[in-house]
Amino acid sequence: MPRFAANLSMMFTERPFLERFDAAAAAGFEAVEFLFPYDHPVAEIRDALDRNRLTLALFNAPPGDWEAGERGLTAVPGREAEFRDLFRLAIDYAAALKPARLHVMAGLAQGPAARAAYVANLAHAAAAAPGLRVCIEPINSRDMPGYHLSRSDDALTVLDAVGAGNLGLQFDLYHAQIMEGDLTRRIERLLPRIAHIQIAGVPDRHEPDRGEVNFPHLFRTLDALGYRGFVGCEYRPAGRTEDGLGWFRAAMAAR
Repeated sequence: MPRFAANLSMMFTERPFLERFDAAAAAGFEAVEFLFPYDHPVAEIRDALDRNRLTLALFNAPPGDWEAGERGLTAVPGREAEFRDLFRLAIDYAAALKPARLHVMAGLAQGPAARAAYVANLAHAAAAAPGLRVCIEPINSRDMPGYHLSRSDDALTVLDAVGAGNLGLQFDLYHAQIMEGDLTRRIERLLPRIAHIQIAGVPDRHEPDRGEVNFPHLFRTLDALGYRGFVGCEYRPAGRTEDGLGWFRAAMAAR
């Protein structure tokens, strides 16, 4: 059974952020991930990880002005200097937090100039963080219209264009089901390029035992293929987080 990481930006939100680490550990998780840690001192996050013996699977580089609607600067022409400054902040946090993966959001931009900026900025990020596995993620165009990267085949084109060994695919099965479907065969084909996987029920982004996707089958597929990375639980609980963890307890019992 895969190794699951609770996404603390979406799960256990009944509590303040730093208390979510304790709740995740108490629920049985051995790893966590989150979106943006930058509102909290890095030493406090490190302490929350250590006191709960949690592994950090992933977090995101700063996306620009999130409250103003920005969703990354990597593919935004003319913002290259700002992207590099923000990526340096991510590296500083990563030096202390030691994530397995670091996600760089593309941003809301389209066209040839955006693609050129995206490739150049990703090349910079990969070179600036040689000890990190940097990830790019296709995000579905229904939830995030205008996002630069929405399909897995396009993500492979980008990975090939950059050509960096430490750059990989963050494959969110929620986004992939909405945009592409055929998840079993897609996982089989993409696995050599996948650095991190995320899950959520489709179509409502609730627990993975709700909706149209047979996640137990996909977990068995990942096991059969030898996937050894984390599976991030990036879903919005339909109610209290602990009340919706039946799927997780069943998965742990199946180990």
